Amino acid sequence: MGFQAVLVWSLAASMTFGQEFRLASLFTDHAVLQRETPVPVWGWARPGQKVEVRFAGQVVQATAAADGTWRVDLAPLSVSREGRELVITSGGESKTLKNIVVGDVWLCGGQSNMEWGLGGCDDQPTIDAANHPLIRHFSANLNFSSHPQKETRGNWQPLTRNLAPFVTAVGYHFARRVHQETEIPIGILQSCVGGTNIELWLAEKTLLETPTLAPYARTMRDSLKQYDADLKKTLPAIEAWAREARGAADGGRMVPRPPAWPEFPFGERIARPRCVTLHNGMIEPLIPYRIKGALWYQGESNANGPEAARLYVEEQKALVADWARYFKAGELPFYQVQLAAWGNPSEDPALFDSWGMLREAQRNSLAAIPTAGMAVAIDIGDANDIHPRNKTDVGERLARWALARDYGKAVVCSGPLFRGLKVEGDRAVISFDHLGGGLMVGKKDGRKPVIEDTSAPLKKFAIRGKTGPWRWARAVIEGDTVVCTHPDVPEPAAVRYAVTINPAGANLYNRAGLPASPFTSEEW
Repeated sequence: MGFQAVLVWSLAASMTFGQEFRLASLFTDHAVLQRETPVPVWGWARPGQKVEVRFAGQVVQATAAADGTWRVDLAPLSVSREGRELVITSGGESKTLKNIVVGDVWLCGGQSNMEWGLGGCDDQPTIDAANHPLIRHFSANLNFSSHPQKETRGNWQPLTRNLAPFVTAVGYHFARRVHQETEIPIGILQSCVGGTNIELWLAEKTLLETPTLAPYARTMRDSLKQYDADLKKTLPAIEAWAREARGAADGGRMVPRPPAWPEFPFGERIARPRCVTLHNGMIEPLIPYRIKGALWYQGESNANGPEAARLYVEEQKALVADWARYFKAGELPFYQVQLAAWGNPSEDPALFDSWGMLREAQRNSLAAIPTAGMAVAIDIGDANDIHPRNKTDVGERLARWALARDYGKAVVCSGPLFRGLKVEGDRAVISFDHLGGGLMVGKKDGRKPVIEDTSAPLKKFAIRGKTGPWRWARAVIEGDTVVCTHPDVPEPAAVRYAVTINPAGANLYNRAGLPASPFTSEEW
């Protein structure tokens, strides 16, 4: 956005946000405050007005700035399961929020598979049993916005049977498992929209100034240049409206309708918004609320070939760096879901499709982002539905990462992850991290636990030499490795595992019952 646009937008925003004493929308009854970190509490009041915040024996004061904004920071708080009052006073007016607990807040982001509620999971017994007063839920209001917003709409609510159908199913199963294991209050902060690309969730400054995202930056800069030219033509009418609107507000009259702004750039004229608008509308209003970490289920909309997959790793790095800066000091736990199986299976050993590439990007992000973890979901997809109903295993697999890394629990957090390939004659020997007690051929049936299948061969391993076609390999478990061979590949050079949109039959697990991630040994 150009400077003039920022100036006018700030003028309009000051009229909206500076006239009354109020709290940011994230502060409601039943809220969960993040433990063991300074806790920002913020809102708006008349410029120069004093504000006092009281909670858990602390009393903190602030003065509203010229634009009406105010903020205090509570000193770090210990876990509290007792619902207490948060009291904010200003200018003789007092607001009391009730039943406030202190625990861990997890941001649940992504697209439709994160948005998918418990009510759509064909799991009525889970909904009937949902009575978790110390698990609380807040959902950001859907908002594609051309400009950064200060507010969203929503309320923190304890997780009850009536609320459960509308709560992110992945977030629910994650929160339930973590709460059961730790007894810490858990806040589910839901901000996700179906059918959205990752670029929608990044900030404009990040997309423009991150060198590795230059392909997007070029398009955006050209679009912004045109936008500023269009805005310059419209600016006199906007400035006149701003003066008239301020006078109307001061005089108690109805504020007139503003003139039409130029359409925001980045492709919105052509199709659905592709860049930054959900960051503006659904992430900005949450900043700087403190969180423990983030869960991310997204990627279906970015599975568009090798260049998109390569960029996806860089985009995730940028997203995590942004969110770490926005929501907490230091590093941010970031646990993602690898794309589930979907669509028609293929028996072509040479096929490495766009979904396989995106999964490989998700796996590669584990090395690129030190705080990242990944729940593999190729065994719990649905060939006929991009929204598989089994979100139980997804949420609990994510919870394993948090329990192991953030809560000090002795649990296996991951299935086997490709470590390396060693060629011994005609044998391609594959080693793995996260052995989880050892490798096995496994079988998964719905929501039931994985069982060992001693009668089945390993499937979906492909092998090739330096030249020649890909072949389906004979794959066997030898100790902590998988050995692949084929009579027509005397000198193996590369192996792949389960790199198609629906690798039906892929069955390598560890003995903790967690599936191996798809992989390719090649640089691609």
